[in-house]
Amino acid sequence: MEKNKILLLFPDGVGIRNYLFSNVFRNTNSKLVLFHNFDFETISAIKQCTTLEDEITIPNYKESFTEKFLRELICLSRLYHNHNKVNNITLLSNWNWNQKSFPKNVFYNLIEKTAPFFSSYKSILKLEKNYQKAIRRNSFYKEVRDILEKSQPNIVFCSHQRALKAASIFAAATDLGISTSTVLFSWDNLPKARLALRADNYLVWSEYMKKELLLYYPEISTDSIHVTGTPQFEFYEDEKNIIDKEIFYTRYNLDPVRKIICFSGDDTKTSPDDPLYLRDIAEELITNNLQNEYQILLRRCPVDFSGRFDAVVNEYKDLIKEATPLWYFNTSKEWNAVYPSVDDVKLLVSTAFYCDVVVNVGSTMAFDFAMFSKPCVFINYDQQKKIEDEWSVKTIYQFQHFKSMPNKDAVIWLNKKEEIADKITIKPNINSEMMAWKDVILGDYKNASSKMQQFFKI
Repeated sequence: MEKNKILLLFPDGVGIRNYLFSNVFRNTNSKLVLFHNFDFETISAIKQCTTLEDEITIPNYKESFTEKFLRELICLSRLYHNHNKVNNITLLSNWNWNQKSFPKNVFYNLIEKTAPFFSSYKSILKLEKNYQKAIRRNSFYKEVRDILEKSQPNIVFCSHQRALKAASIFAAATDLGISTSTVLFSWDNLPKARLALRADNYLVWSEYMKKELLLYYPEISTDSIHVTGTPQFEFYEDEKNIIDKEIFYTRYNLDPVRKIICFSGDDTKTSPDDPLYLRDIAEELITNNLQNEYQILLRRCPVDFSGRFDAVVNEYKDLIKEATPLWYFNTSKEWNAVYPSVDDVKLLVSTAFYCDVVVNVGSTMAFDFAMFSKPCVFINYDQQKKIEDEWSVKTIYQFQHFKSMPNKDAVIWLNKKEEIADKITIKPNINSEMMAWKDVILGDYKNASSKMQQFFKI
C-alpha cells in the first residue's frame, strides 16, 4: 500500500506547537512535506520533532483589491448575521470600526455601507462564491496549483482556518482533486466570521465546537466535521514536559518557600490594561503583608513585544518574576511570524504545574491550569484610569464563547482590586463547574493525536 503524502501548512506558531511538537505527525509512515515561509531556526526546531520528506517555499502572495473587498465584506456581513442569530451585540466588536489612515477609512467605510445589502444568508453565500472565483484569478493560485501538481500530495492540511494564503492553496488543491483538511484554531474563532478557506474536512475540538460550526456555517455538511479533540492539551499528560523543580525555580529566580501566582498576559488588543492589573496584584499583596508568602510569575503573551510590563516588573522586582515565552521571531515581529521553540512547551506545562493559581482577563490559560486542577481567577473590573478609554473588561465576558460556561462558578471572579488578597490567595481545589466547562470545550483531548492519526491514516 502506497504511503500517504501530506502537505503541511502552518500559518502561525501555535499550529507548529500543537501539531508538530505533539504526537500527531510523529512516528508516521506517511510522507510529510512542509509548505512554508519559515526561517532557519524554526525549521531546525521542527526537524527535532518531525521527520520531513521535503520542504517547499510558499510563493509570495499579494491580495488583489477585489479579493480583499469580498473577504472583508463577507466578514462584516457574517458578523451582522451571527449577531442576529445569537442576539449578541459583542460579535460586532470583532470588526475594526475606527481605521487610522485615510485610505483604510475610505475602503472600510465602503464595506460598512455595502454590508447591509447582504443581510440574507443566501446573499452571503453568493459573496462566498464570488470570493472563490476571485482568488482563482490571482497569479498566486496558478503558482500554487503548479506546485501541487508537481508535488502530488494526497492531503493538504492547514492548522489555521483564517490564513489568507491557505484559502488559495485549498482552492488549488480542491480543483486538482486533492483532499483538504483544516482545524479550528481556537475556542473563540467561529463567531468571529473568519473562516477564510473551504475544506473537505474540518477537525474540531469537541461536540460543542461541531454544533457551533454547523450553526454559523450551515452549508457545511455534518459528515465533513470530525470531532478529534485538540492535541495541545496532551502535553500536560506527559511527565517529561515538567522541568525539574530545582532547575525551574533557579532559572526563574523563584523562592521555593513562597506560593506562586501566575499572571498570564493577553495580547495588547484583547487586554490593554494588563500592566495595571499586574500592578494591582503586587500592591495588594504588599498592602496585606503577603509578599513573604506569595510571589508573582509573569508569562507574557508570546506575540506581545510592547514592553508594557517592564515598568511594573522593575518596580516590584523582588515580587514579580518573569518566565518569558521561548519563541523565535523575525524583525517584523508580526503575530504570524513568531514561532515557539520545543522548550516553550515544557516551560508552559511547568508553569501550570508549579504555580498555585492563574490570573488573567478571560484567557484560555484557564484550561491549561485545569489540566493540573489549578484554579483560574478572571479579572472582572475596570481601571479608573484606563490605558484605552473605550475598552472595558465587561465587554470581554459578554463574548459569545463565554456563554459555553455551564456555570459561572467555573472560575473565581475578581470584581474589584480590594478582593485580590482574599480571592487570589485562597486555596481552593478546582471545582466541578470548571471540570464541566473543560469537558464542554476540550472534549476528549487525551486521544486527540491518535484520532487525527486514524483520520489521516498515518
